[in-house]
Amino acid sequence: MPVITIDRDRFCRFIGRRVSIEEMTKWLPWLGLDIEEIGDNYVKVEYNPNRMDFSSQAGIARAFKGLLGWETGLPRYKAEDGEISLIVDPSVENVRPYIVCAVIRGINLDEEDVKELMEMQEDLHWGVGRDRRKSSIGVHDLDSVNPPFTYKAVPPDSISFIPLGKNEKMTLREILEEHEKGIAYKHLVNQSPLYPVIVDRDLNVLSFPPIINGELTRVTSSTRNLFIEVTGLDRSSVNKSLNILVTALHDMGGRIESVSVKYPNREEVTPNLTVKKMTLKTDYANRLLGLRLKEDEIIECLRKSRLDAEASGRGILEVSIPPYRIDILHMVDLVEEVAIGYGYYNFEPTIPQTVTVGSSHTASIISNKVRLIMIGLGFTEVMNFILTNEDIQYNRMRIKKERPIRLANPKSSEYSIVRDSILPCLMKNLSENKHESYPQNLFEVSDVIIIDEKAENRTRRELHVAAVTSHPTANFTEARSYVEALLRNLGIEDFTVKSTSHPSFIDGRAAEIRIEEKRIGIVGEIHPEVLNNFDLENPTGAFEINLEHLMERLSRKTLYSNR
Repeated sequence: MPVITIDRDRFCRFIGRRVSIEEMTKWLPWLGLDIEEIGDNYVKVEYNPNRMDFSSQAGIARAFKGLLGWETGLPRYKAEDGEISLIVDPSVENVRPYIVCAVIRGINLDEEDVKELMEMQEDLHWGVGRDRRKSSIGVHDLDSVNPPFTYKAVPPDSISFIPLGKNEKMTLREILEEHEKGIAYKHLVNQSPLYPVIVDRDLNVLSFPPIINGELTRVTSSTRNLFIEVTGLDRSSVNKSLNILVTALHDMGGRIESVSVKYPNREEVTPNLTVKKMTLKTDYANRLLGLRLKEDEIIECLRKSRLDAEASGRGILEVSIPPYRIDILHMVDLVEEVAIGYGYYNFEPTIPQTVTVGSSHTASIISNKVRLIMIGLGFTEVMNFILTNEDIQYNRMRIKKERPIRLANPKSSEYSIVRDSILPCLMKNLSENKHESYPQNLFEVSDVIIIDEKAENRTRRELHVAAVTSHPTANFTEARSYVEALLRNLGIEDFTVKSTSHPSFIDGRAAEIRIEEKRIGIVGEIHPEVLNNFDLENPTGAFEINLEHLMERLSRKTLYSNR
């Protein structure tokens, strides 16, 4: 979760009045902010990633004023007509096709403002841009370059510039190979033979998106005019990032000016600060909140959440949403804004008419019990996605699977099927942690999905536990001892271990785990070819057990008594 430090003096400047640290810590949580730390003159808060407008103190102050009724209703933002343009070259179409821009004029930045601007930029990279893949932001000193600008893609050795934080020119290829930002984000561009750059009229490089800006346009406390560009693979993400940034800079004292972005076949004027409209049914809001608010009361609640609304008849409100509120997508989101404006502290708790006593599900009880035992045995818990791919799940494990459970429309080749066992994911964990010290003992308690051939080939969910132990002397005997320790600590004594063969394990070093002749799992020493497939050098013992069979054996009373 992103964290922002709110300096009291700067915050008071934004809200236009003095407040104490005590008042800040009293009211900020009612906006959905979690207090992380309280200092003599600051409050550190954590905000939900859906509220990326809270990535700046100006954005939080905007909402704070509304909550306390000091300034309510929709903030109005308008971009003045500008003369600056950016030309989009056709060469970026298959590299990083979308770009939006804006100019901020007359802004007064001190060192803390510049620092906050950079932190806000990185938060937006993470929260909206998905770590710069969908969108990335460049903020530049406009007065150090000469428009018009051009966005184009060039060969990696054809152009060089001084990247931010360096003293010597580097080519684009050298930046990807030697610069810390290039090494971290080269995977976003190196699939293409051409790399995107933004240059001015004199061919000075402003940016190598999404990697690094140029030192030439570094923003400092003496900067008064900003040129902002947002590039990306997703049109919606680049517009959302720009709107959040320019509205915050407007509240910090700048004037927004539009830029003409000229594509080969069209021209766009950005930023687009159009107010979005949605409808809200008053009976829907009251039903969800358990209130009986009138239309004018709901409108006032929305205004305190910095929205506007007007009645359109038959219990329906037309709500106006500012361009920085990218999180409002559904009518239920508007209901949440009504609750914030009404004040969660004003809700009166009620006792349910039906008195019930809740308890944990058996699956949760046994999962927690297994976790405690495995941690006690010296294992570290990991959590993997239930989605994976055929290479990891079957090919590397030497397993032939005719009917994997495929996703109908996978978004990525990395996650194309649903796993039916946990061990392959643990092997992948080991391969990704070779740099860590040994022994490495990992386990996971989670779900898998199985095709049930007895039930018309329908799928069913099963709860499994799997573990791996990897070090120079790991072997079958050690893995079996962990299985025995786990089962006996669960109160199960009548299990047997019977030799078997399995393609993922070494012949003669694998066994089935059985209870009453029912196979509940497997234990063994991983086959050398599997180790090689995951690029592992140390022997590895492993086991996987189906906990569904144990739940049939263990009653709640037994589980609770063994906790």
